[in-house]
Amino acid sequence: MEKLFVRIFYLWSLVVVGLVMCTRFDEDFITKDNFLSYLDNDNNNNYELKQQVLLKARNLTVPLTLIEGANSTGAVCLDGTLPGYHFHAGSDSGANSWLVHFEGGGWCNNVKDCGLRKTTGLGSSKYMDQTKTFKGILSNKPEYNPDFYNWNRVLLRYCDGASFAGEGQDEAAELIFRGQRIWSAAIQVLMDKGMKNADQALLSGCSAGGLASILHCDEFAAFFPSTTRVKCLSDAGFFLDATDVAGGHTLRKYYEDVVTLQEVQKNLPASCTSEMDPTLCFFPQNVVSNMKTPMFLVNAAYDVWQVHQSLMPSSADPKGFWRACRDDKQKCNSTQIQFLQDFRNQMLDVLKKFSMSDKNGLFINSCFAHSQVQRQELWFTNDSPRIGNKRIAEAVGDWYFEREAMKSNPLGVFVEFNKIHLG
Repeated sequence: MEKLFVRIFYLWSLVVVGLVMCTRFDEDFITKDNFLSYLDNDNNNNYELKQQVLLKARNLTVPLTLIEGANSTGAVCLDGTLPGYHFHAGSDSGANSWLVHFEGGGWCNNVKDCGLRKTTGLGSSKYMDQTKTFKGILSNKPEYNPDFYNWNRVLLRYCDGASFAGEGQDEAAELIFRGQRIWSAAIQVLMDKGMKNADQALLSGCSAGGLASILHCDEFAAFFPSTTRVKCLSDAGFFLDATDVAGGHTLRKYYEDVVTLQEVQKNLPASCTSEMDPTLCFFPQNVVSNMKTPMFLVNAAYDVWQVHQSLMPSSADPKGFWRACRDDKQKCNSTQIQFLQDFRNQMLDVLKKFSMSDKNGLFINSCFAHSQVQRQELWFTNDSPRIGNKRIAEAVGDWYFEREAMKSNPLGVFVEFNKIHLG
């Protein structure tokens, strides 16, 4: 046991910066400040586009289903339309296993932005894609999703703008903030479809959806009897309360506006809001250590969305000192690289307590990326990123099923700790 703690301390404390290629996992830098998630953004590099073309013919397309009658309980999108989901039934050994995945897509923090949002699929089912491609963790192919391919798999569409946690309304602006009710209505529908009989269940999400999977994890577990194995997964949902390049807290101010406008405080964990300001309880770092349900976090240590929108927003850099570094990571000077390294160290530091629980797991790689489990090339292919010899899908699967392989890493900690990937 003593050796194990020494090993974990070494993982968290060693700091070495290297410059190596990481082209496959890099995101193109976006110069326009935008609090929408990169999950549905087409700003991928040539490698990713090539992989998408190669895999397109093998992906599953699933139609949209609206939640009929949801409006009777006020469970509606920003514009009052019905919320929706995409469902693909499980089979064989996975017939009684369920994976529920929150869609990502940022947030809206004021009437103007929420008004614009309700003219898109992130605020109205009138504009939602009628089909969604299931790949990565949602794939139905065992060669691309070895552990969850034959489970009942659900993608919950995101149309509220507060990570499925809002509970309010602005009648003058004709905006309805009902994320929590959408979540409750969706769960009821899925329970009626057979999820109440689940032997196994996994709640997951990417980006703003990854934050939702953290906020709603214990709620999700409470729907099932103790005999059901229930766990949660957050991908790119660990948003830090970090200091920006001007010494301010850009994301904290933004979250404060989201929480206030959409009255999110009503649905945040009481274990947190009883101790601190509700805005701080919208940050996962103040929530995860008190969760009762097992949680696995997948995150890039240099999360590209947070680098752009939280650390280096143009509002914090009016003279453009950080612009070259923001647009091209190869142009970051030593001071700027150290600033990024400090951000990574902050993430690892706030995760220390979380990582020490044998029920939790981590996969923290050192690339500039955002949202990985729905991207087939990052989730599970021959060229997918690895930590040690584990790809993301393998690390998650070993943790969820508590396999023999976990005995060599009983804390489920996969941290790439020795380099920044620039490419």
